[in-house]
Amino acid sequence: MVLPMVNGVLLDLSGVLYLGDQPIHGSIEALVRLQATGLPILYVTNTTRKPRHQIWQQLDAMQFPIQEKDIFTAPMAAHAWLVSQTLSPYLLIHPSLKPDFADLTSENPDAVLVGDAAEDFTYAHMNTAFRYLIDGAPLIAMGKNRYFMEQDGLSLDSGTYVTALEYAAGVEAIITGKPAVEFFSAAVKAINSTAPSVVMVGDDVDADVNGAIDAGLLGVLVQTGKYRQEDDNRLIQKDTPVVKDFSAATEWIINQL
Repeated sequence: MVLPMVNGVLLDLSGVLYLGDQPIHGSIEALVRLQATGLPILYVTNTTRKPRHQIWQQLDAMQFPIQEKDIFTAPMAAHAWLVSQTLSPYLLIHPSLKPDFADLTSENPDAVLVGDAAEDFTYAHMNTAFRYLIDGAPLIAMGKNRYFMEQDGLSLDSGTYVTALEYAAGVEAIITGKPAVEFFSAAVKAINSTAPSVVMVGDDVDADVNGAIDAGLLGVLVQTGKYRQEDDNRLIQKDTPVVKDFSAATEWIINQL
């Protein structure tokens, strides 16, 4: 495959640059090297336990040279989509995100919004969401990731609960985060680039890499974070680069310039 010259980069965060509150070895140095190329970079994440400002504070505390304005999150995309559809959601999301959606809530929800609610994924909350869905409310999911990597191991992500609601209510969720084509299109637009020349670097073969490829972007899969060896066989484009870590991904990108 003849590759176009890379003119923009989308970077996943957790599992690529850091795990928990620790940078992955060499990731800060690699990021500085990538930034020195002058390529536009947008940091895209399906993390739905924290608003953008808290994500930026975490990155800043780890000394990543990243500006808050360059972070694009699944909750931001979900909020924009709900506004465009004039919907008022029942929130099955993490408590830290609820202030970001306070302007959209009402006493009579006409949609269900699901993120990584963590301990708030109770039977009562799931059943309330189910009842709204049975009555015809659309199901909106910030992502459909199956699991993510924490410092002590893999943990269930919101996709597990989204799938349960889909099954119970007989509906299909509208995904506003990765791997939705609309999410990648908005990210590419944000860096004033075009899809065939933008590369997405991630540790999630489905949400990050296959999602990017479906949206017409290039993809690079890193063997850190949630990566598992069997993920190689799930790549929809078999010549997609699979590299050791973000440092190796940076080297690959620079070689395409």
